[in-house]
Order: sequence, then C-alpha cells, then structure tokens
Amino acid sequence: MKRKLLAFIEKNQLLREQSTVLAGVSGGPDSLALLHFLASIREEWKLEVIAVTIDHRLRQGESQEDVLYVEKKCKEWGIPSVSTSLNVPAYKEKNQLGTQLAAREMRYEFFREQMKAYEADFLALGHHGDDQVETMLMEMMRAADSAALKGIPVKRKFAGGLIIRPLLAVNREEILAYCKEENIDPRFDPSNEEAVYTRNYLRKYIMPLIKEKNPNIHTTVQHLSNTLQADERYLQKQAAEMAKNVVNYDKEGKKISISVNEFKTHPYALQRRAYHLILNYLYVQLPKDLSYIHEEYFFMLLHSEKSNIRIDFPSQLKLEKSYDKLMFYFPLAFPQDRSYHRKLEIPGSVSLPDGTVIRTELVDQHKDIKKNIFICSAARIKLPLHIRTRKAGDRMTWKGLNGSKKLKDIFIDAKIPVGERDTWPLITDDDGKILWVIGLKKGQPPGGTASAPYIKIHYENGNAQEV
Repeated sequence: MKRKLLAFIEKNQLLREQSTVLAGVSGGPDSLALLHFLASIREEWKLEVIAVTIDHRLRQGESQEDVLYVEKKCKEWGIPSVSTSLNVPAYKEKNQLGTQLAAREMRYEFFREQMKAYEADFLALGHHGDDQVETMLMEMMRAADSAALKGIPVKRKFAGGLIIRPLLAVNREEILAYCKEENIDPRFDPSNEEAVYTRNYLRKYIMPLIKEKNPNIHTTVQHLSNTLQADERYLQKQAAEMAKNVVNYDKEGKKISISVNEFKTHPYALQRRAYHLILNYLYVQLPKDLSYIHEEYFFMLLHSEKSNIRIDFPSQLKLEKSYDKLMFYFPLAFPQDRSYHRKLEIPGSVSLPDGTVIRTELVDQHKDIKKNIFICSAARIKLPLHIRTRKAGDRMTWKGLNGSKKLKDIFIDAKIPVGERDTWPLITDDDGKILWVIGLKKGQPPGGTASAPYIKIHYENGNAQEV
C-alpha cells in the first residue's frame, strides 16, 4: 500500500519536502493508517506531522475515548497532537442543521484555525477509494447535474494551504490489511453499521456486488472523478467568461438581466453553468427546495414564444421574460410604487430615478432635431410642462396618425418589457396631453401658430430607440 500511496502522491503532487502536514485523525482504521503512513515518510520527506483529533460529542463518551486513544497512539509514534471538543448538538439546534452538516461545519472551522495556527501547508484527510465510489453513487442517486458528479477532490485549496487525500488511491480492504501488517489496532464507530444511512446501506449491500464484477472499482471511479473535475473546471471557466459578456448585474438591487437571444447563442453546457452562476450570485444560500425542476423552468422560459411571462422560484426570487429580456429579481428589493410626477421649469433640469437627465431651454430657431431632442413652439402648448410616469387611459397622437393610440399599445409595439413601462418618462403639457414618450415617440402639439420662442427639451441616458 505504501508504494501505491507514494506513486499517487507523486502523480498528483500532493506533498512537498520540508512541509508542515496536519492529519485529521478520528481513531478509525482510515485515519490511523494515514497518520502511520505520514509518520513513516516524515524523515525522508523532512515533514512536520501533527495530528488533529476532535470529539463531536455525538456518541455519549465514546467519541471522547476516541480522542484519548488517538493521543495515546501519537505518543507511541512520537507525533505531536492537538485536540478539541465541539458541541455539535447545540450548534445543530441553533442553526437548524442536520447532524452531519453541523459536525462538518464545526470540524472544518477547527481545521481552518489549526492550519493558520501552525502555518501548515497541508491538511491530510483519510477518505479512501471506496469512499469515492460511495460518494459518486450517492450523487447519482440524488443529483441531476453532471457538475455534482465530480466526487471527492484529491486536493483543494483550504486556509492558505491544501487539503490532500492520499488514501483515494486504495480501498478499504487494503487499509485494513495495512493496519494488520503494521499492528495498528483501530477503533470502530458502531454507527457505521447502521444501514439507515444511505452511505452505510451502499457500503453494506451495494459495494460487495459491484466489487464482484470489478474488484478495482475504486481505481476506475477515481479516474472518472479526475476526468470530470478537469472537464468541469474548464467549463466553469468558460461559463464565467460567458457571464461577463451576457449577464447584466444590478448590484444595489440584486437584480440580473440577460438578453434571451444573445444568451441562446452560446453552447447549452455553458448556458446551464451560467444559470447556476446567476443563482449563486443572487442567493445568499441556495434554498433546499431549489432543484433541477427549476432549471427546466428556466429553459422553458428562455425558449417560450410568449412575449411576457413570469415564474416563481424559491425564497421569492422571480424570473420574468419580456420580449428579448429575461430578469431575475427579488420584488422586495425594489419599491412597489415607482411612479413620479414633476414640473419642468424652463429653463431648468430634472434628474430621474434611473439617472436620466432632462434639460429645458428657450431657443429662437426650430432646428437641431435629433432623437434625444424635442422642440415645439411655446405658443402651441399650455404651460407648465410636466414629466411623469404613465396613468391608466393614457393616449397620444402624432403627425400622420388618424385619431389617437393607447400608450400601452405603443409600449407593446416597441417591445418594451413590462417591468420598465411603469417608470418610463413622459412629457405632457398642463392639459395632460402627451407630447413625448421619451426615446420612443414624439407627439403632435395642439393647433396654433408655430412661432418663436421654441421650447427645446433634451434628454441624456434615455432607455430606447425611437420608433
């Protein structure tokens, strides 16, 4: 087994000479075999090896005995150790977590503290090849996302160093044989035999059947895990680049928007991962009831022929499609009433909530007609001018139009997203006649003599193109 571990370490670059290595040790065969192995190579590799052991207070005194046993073995092997007792039951209740998750969070926090305290380079953990197979099987049972099938990483960054798992090169039988050869008498956790836990069920009933067909299944699955992790790293990098180009972030309001047509030009594999990047950005913590079904909803929305549609996600997240725009947002992050109504002084300027600036002035000539400028004779309108958002029943008319048209239909024709219509700025005279739907349509002022002076209205940072 030692030769296998050394070859695996060299292949995956898991250790460096003259390093400080912490070893998580529970007292079971896996972690004791790992600690013994590290102790056996410490002189050759010039390693400083320190055992870290934890009492999770979950087995009424037995876990405390495990800690004492590890400390005893460390003294026998001349290895310094550090131990602690963590109140997992209290932490679990306070944070409303499952037992395993609560224990893991507290355990890794202690590991993090010790990595910093000892300025350690590596944290070695005792996960082995059979653990990898069981993990992959569990992920296949409950996940519908290929990214979830990566398995246990051989190494990963942690607390300024690396977590390493050398025992992924060997299986449970090899570890037990190593313990026997080296006269290591490990302790066994009786809860590992309870088939009520999924992992234990797989270990007890499924793994023996698989090993009948392939005794080296741990090697096969480890190669699969390495391949999937490499593929996923590349795809995640490409998805992040895609997100930079197609995802628009509103950091203040925790709102995200994308162009549907632009998003769909990218490969499906990147679309899926960009979708998950968006969710990870918006949610502080992913809801437990968020599943692959919601991913299907997202793609249904993305490819829907309907112009305006909205669906609900967990924790009040909304997905809303309006023409080519798809938005993710939390309604409570935005004011419910975003309407406004202000008078326009001439000359003067007004800043709107979206950053648009409206400036007015009196001029002697009717020229400089551009899409961001509206000019009309002061004699043809009733002052003062107003800038406001839409109201029920709004209509307007313009040159060449027979009669008038509903403002709602103007928005529809221009494919303005529903969520933007309530804040779209309108210029009216004092009689309420709409003179300009800014950036969209210029109206026809009432009859009268078109003569100087002229009122010139100029806007900056408008939303849309004129139609």
